[in-house]
Formats: sequence, structure tokens, C-alpha cells
Amino acid sequence: MDFFSQTYTALRGPTGAQQTPEETIARLADRLSPDSQLPDRRAAVLALKGLARKHKVLVGERCLGGLSRIIREDAILDPEIARAALEAVTTLIDSSDTHSDQREAASTNVELVLKDASFVHSIFTLLKDEDFYVRYAACSLLSALLASHPQTVQAAFLTAPDGPARVVSLLEDSRDLLAREALHMLTMLIRKSSEIQKVLAFDGVFEKLFGIVTREGGLEAGQYAEEALQAVDILLRFNASNQSYFLETQLPSTLCTLLYFNPRVVPDEAVPQEFALQFWNHNKAQAASHVLDIIGILLTAKGPALREGYAYTRLLIELAFASNAPTTLKTQCLRHLPADATPMLPEMVVTPYMPVPETNGEEWDKLEVATALDALIELIMHGEYNGLDAEKRSKVGMDLRATAVDVFENFVRDSSVKEAIVAGMLPPASAGPSARSPVTPLLFGLLTPPKPPPERVLIVGFQFAAIIFAHLLRHTPNCKALARQILPPSPVATNEVAGGAFFVPADGRPPPAAPEPIPEDDDDEAQTLLQILAEHLSLAFLLRSRDTWSTHDSREWDRWIIMHLCLLSQWLWEDPKAVRMFLEAGGMGVLVEQVNQHSETDVVITGLCAFLLGICYEFNREPGEITRATMHPILNRLGPSTLAGRLTRLREDERMKIVQPGYWVLPCPTPRSLTLGFMSRYEEETEIWFDWSFVDFWKSVNQTVIRGLMQDPDAPPSSSGTSQSGESVLVASLRDALSKQALEIDDLKRRLKEVTASQTTVRCAVARELEEVQAELATEKTKRAEVEKEQEDLLVLLDELSDKRKRDKQKMREAGWEVSEDEEDGDEEDEE
Repeated sequence: MDFFSQTYTALRGPTGAQQTPEETIARLADRLSPDSQLPDRRAAVLALKGLARKHKVLVGERCLGGLSRIIREDAILDPEIARAALEAVTTLIDSSDTHSDQREAASTNVELVLKDASFVHSIFTLLKDEDFYVRYAACSLLSALLASHPQTVQAAFLTAPDGPARVVSLLEDSRDLLAREALHMLTMLIRKSSEIQKVLAFDGVFEKLFGIVTREGGLEAGQYAEEALQAVDILLRFNASNQSYFLETQLPSTLCTLLYFNPRVVPDEAVPQEFALQFWNHNKAQAASHVLDIIGILLTAKGPALREGYAYTRLLIELAFASNAPTTLKTQCLRHLPADATPMLPEMVVTPYMPVPETNGEEWDKLEVATALDALIELIMHGEYNGLDAEKRSKVGMDLRATAVDVFENFVRDSSVKEAIVAGMLPPASAGPSARSPVTPLLFGLLTPPKPPPERVLIVGFQFAAIIFAHLLRHTPNCKALARQILPPSPVATNEVAGGAFFVPADGRPPPAAPEPIPEDDDDEAQTLLQILAEHLSLAFLLRSRDTWSTHDSREWDRWIIMHLCLLSQWLWEDPKAVRMFLEAGGMGVLVEQVNQHSETDVVITGLCAFLLGICYEFNREPGEITRATMHPILNRLGPSTLAGRLTRLREDERMKIVQPGYWVLPCPTPRSLTLGFMSRYEEETEIWFDWSFVDFWKSVNQTVIRGLMQDPDAPPSSSGTSQSGESVLVASLRDALSKQALEIDDLKRRLKEVTASQTTVRCAVARELEEVQAELATEKTKRAEVEKEQEDLLVLLDELSDKRKRDKQKMREAGWEVSEDEEDGDEEDEE
């Protein structure tokens, strides 16, 4: 009763007169002063909490400062006033209102409360309060602040005392409501802040997050587990430090166990059925998606501490090819499969499964074991579960097959692998001259003849087969040479091989025996694969020209024709022998007839025909009936500018212009303007016109083809160095740079050798000159010593003569002889 009376008095005022909202809020603002009693402040805060939503502008202007002061000073002392103040401020900064003035007021209020970092510090301090509602209200307020001004709150968090420990401790709170709110706040706190991510990682946030997932029952826990795994993803993505730390823990193996996969699996160990056939729902699929993303991050990091590298790779392959996982998860597995793991595909054995019809996915047939590479080809050629829903061409199913193509492309990056696959399609060398090629799944897809009416499943199968085969031939001359030798069996024998390759009946009976192949007629000349493709192209044009087809059937024929032209363009590029074979098979007439059409229905087919015709003209360098000289007048009649115009219009077509890496499965119809009023047959139906590899190839050689169409028959090839895709062009440019650098290094080595040799010669000459000088010096020294000795001898002799002369003069004086003065002076001088 005391609470109600205090609140009523605060609202009523001392006189009991009716007040306006402005007067009431002004009076309540006065009650927030620290001079008021704590019960009065508490009553005022409770009243303001009720008025905050309806009068956000007034309460924010008059009372926000007082509420902030109460959170900083009073909240730690009184849980009731703390909760009320936190909830009131949360309401004041809520920007979800529909009125613009309310949203502007919320934005202004946020800026006011965040001016002082101590306000945010106070909220983090309240996270350790023992009262449940205070902690929950503090989490809610932090979430609201992070939603509007995350960087400011993150900066304050880094300077808050014990902030990380308080946030992490909330994740293991036994009260589910508080733990969920703390997890939501944590997810926003760590976004785009590597420093906070590192701090929380070393405070044990990874262990707490995985504790939530396991405590709630694994991936089946739903949105709670999904948000925890999403937080793990944010902590690891783009943070190499956290990745290294995470790999040092025991948590990487937990990612496998969450999907019921043994993290200690060995190569020869079979995967249990409990993993392959799990129960899936939407929530589990969403959570599993985050697990796969985390595995992809760790596989990309590839630190030395990644002990589960093989287990992760095996998990991705098994889940993609041998499980009942949702199609989106299978696509995700293939996208995360490392490029350097694809060599494992031919060695790894998997056991695919097939859902039993009309059992709603509750019963499954086990198929015969196969290598992962065979399962990959099967998936690309026929679709998931051997083409169970291939007729619909749904987005998820086509994306899965397109992603599988990328895995195959990674597998055949080595030219030796390409050559081995193409060589496996040649007739056995020991079977004699009449031998034919074995019908592999890839060859079977390529040999599918056009039959009216067009079958959607077969056409899509041919499209993917052509894309795979183009990956084997593109920029690989040895593979093109081998492909020219492929001699498929007769169509009758080929049709006997239809059907899936891995089916095993559910009752355990052995599969039906394959029929005996029909013997070939030795009198019939065997056709090569290239000749058959040229024949199928001509037949498809003939069937397409009928006026009885519906709009859907006409588009199917167009797709069939376009993929033939794409494959032939990539095969014939820089392969004069293949060009000669194609021209002799009647390809010249087919292309000229289509290019000469005046129909404006679809520019893609005529543009591709002009493109292929330009390739044939450019590389028609082998002797034969149809030469460049015979083709040149025909091109002149068609008009080189007209042909170039068709290529330009092809470049501007939406079906080619919007294709990019990872996006070449297009919505149906594309473009909509091609056939007005056209409606897709199924919801989210998709279609394929071009794959990215062909578009990249076309862009890199288009200008070369246009220039080639303008040249005379005797002009040399102008395609040197321009036949590569963007990636290959980069590789070629790097190789050119390396070769130039190698030449420069060789030149420098040669010059260094010459300089070294000249220096050796100079040193030898200098040494010889030094020896000569030293010899001359020694001779001079000897001569000088001899001269000095002679001078000494002469001086000694001179001294002896002087002494003798003195003695003689002395004797002359003693004898009374006259001695001249000059002689005496000379003697004195001598004495001096």
C-alpha cells in the first residue's frame, strides 16, 4: 500500500488538482533529485516508466538525466529502483515506434545517455546484481544500445571493470530467459570488433557457448542453439587469433559429435547409418548450417593444430554424397570442401542412399558402394538421388549440381588428371582396330541424341556433361588430341546402358544383369565423338525449325543447341585438327545457314554460331577441301561487320551478362522479355544457359575472333597469347614475367661471369706487373748497395790520402822545405 500511495501522491500533487502531462512529468523530474528521499525517487521512477512510451519526448527532455544518475548511483543499492530505471531508459531509446517524432526522440535520447562512458560501465556493473530482474533489464538495455550505437558501447565495454567476466558468466545462468537475453546481447556485442572477440575468447566464451548447445540437447534445441553457434561463427570468422586459440582446445571435435560423426574416424572405417540417416527439421538444419560454416572456417585456416582435418573432410564428403541431409546442407558441404582435398575423391568409398517412394522419407534403400568421385559425377549428371526430382529443376537441386561442378573443376586442375580421365574414354589399345570406347557416365551424357519432344531431364544432363567435358579440354592440347580419338559405340548399344549405376534393391536381391552389348558392324565407319556432336547439332537445328513446338519446348531446344555450340567453341579453339574434323562433318554449312537467318527471336544462337564460325576461320590451318581461302568469300558475303555485330549483341544479352562466379543457375525465365507471357512450370524453377567458365573464356577471346574475321586468308594466326581465361591469362602473364626475369638473371650471370673473368685477368696482369716491379726494385736495391759500398771505399781512401798528405807536409817543414800558404789553409780547412 505504501508503494501505491507514494505513486499516487507523486502523480496527484499536494493539492489534488488535475495536472497536464507536462506538469506531471516536471514534478516527477523534480522528485528524481538526489535531495529527495529514496522512496520518493523510487515512486517517481516507477511513474515515469509508465509515462515513457506515450510521452517519450517530454520524459526524455526532462527526466533522462535524472534516470541516468539513478542508474549510476542508486541502482546498486535498491533493486526495485534499478529495474524501473533500466526499463524506463530502455523504453526511451526504443526506436521501433511508427511515429517519426518518437523515433527521432529515441535517437536523441541514445546520444544523450552515451555521452558519458560511466553510464555504460554502470550497466555492466549491474550484470552481477543478485536480483534476476535487474540483470535481465540491464541485458535488455545493453541490447537496445548496441542495436543503435554499437561502436560506442563496444568502446565502453573494453574499459569497463570486469566487463568480460560478467558477460560470460551470464551465459551459464540457470534461468533460461536471462541466458537467452545475454546470448542475444553477446551476439551484438562481438560484431565487427576483433578486440572484444579476443578478450571474450580468453575469458572462456567458447566453452560457455558450446555448453549452451550441449545443455539444450544439441542441434535439435532450435533457435537457442542456433544463436549460440552463430556467436561462435562470429568469434572465429576473420579473427586468426581466435582461430588459433580455438584449435588448441578440445572443442573442434565437438563439431563432429554434434552431427553424430566420429571425430576419430580412420580411412578404412565405415560411417554408421545413424549419421547418414538422421532426422532433420528446419531448426536442426539451420543449426547444422552454422556448424558447417565453422568447419569451413577451420579448414580454411589450416593451422598446425587442426587435428580433425581428415574428420572434417570426411564429414563433408559423406554428408554431401551419402546422407539424407537437406539439399541446402549438401551444397554447403561441397562449397566448404577444400580444393586440396579433392584428390581424396577417387580413394574414398561411400554408401549412397535412395528414399523409397511414397514413404515420406521414412524408408531408404541402400545403394551399392562407390567412390566419392563416382558419386560426384552421378550427382552432376543426374541430380540428387539419381534424378528423383530433376524434372522440376528446383533452385536448391540445380545449385547443388552447379556446386558439384566446381568441386570437379578443382579435382581436374592438374593436367595429368585431365589426361587420365579423357584417356579412359578411348577404345582399349589391345582390342583391335574395330574397338569402340567404353560407355562411361560422362560419355553417355554427351551422346544423348536430340529426340522430339525434348526431354527436360536429358537436356539438363547433357548441359552438365558438356560443362564437365569442357573443363577437361579447355586450354589442354593433349586432352584435345586424345578426345579426337574417342570412338563411341553405336546408338543402340549406348542406349542399353541407361539408368543409375549404383542401385541395389531394398530386399537384398542382386541387381539385374546388364544386357549383352550389341556387336558393332565392322563395315560401318566409326564416327568420332566430335563428328557425332556436329551431327547432333545439325539435327537439333532441324528439329528446332518446326513450327509445332510450344514455348517451353522451343526454349528446351535453344538450351540444347547453345550448350553444343559452347562445347564445340572451347574444343575447336587452338585445335586446327579438330576444326578440320568439324568442317568435314558438315559444320560449315550448319553455321552459315544459322548466321544467315534474319530471325530476331533470339540473338544468342546466331551470335554463338558467328563465334564458332570465327574460330573455325581462325584455326583452319590444316590442309583439306574447306580452307581459309574458300571460307573467306562466304564470310565476305555474310559481312564481317554483321558477324561482329552479332557477337556484340550476344555480349549484351542478359543470359550472359549476369553470369558470374558462383552464379550461373538463373531463375526461370531469363530474360523475361524473350518470350512474353511465359510462365515457369514449377515454383522456384531455374535454368542454365551458360556456365561461368565459358563466359570467362568467351570474354577473353571474343575480340580475337572479331579481329580474325577481318583478316585475309593468308594472314598468320592472331590468337597467340589470347586463348586463355582470366585466371589462365594471369598465370600466363606471371609465367612471362618469370621467364623475362629468368632471362635477366641469366644475362646478369653471364655479365657477372665476364666481369669475374676480366677481374681474374686484371688480377693476373697486376700480379705479373707487381712481380716485375718487385724484381726491378730488388735489382735497384742491389745496385744502390754496391754504389754506396763504392762511395764508402772512396771516402776511406780519401781519408787515408788526407792523412798521408798531412804527414808529408809535416816532414817537409821539419826538413826545412817551403810549404805554400794555400796548402796550409787548405789543410786547416780540411781539419776544420
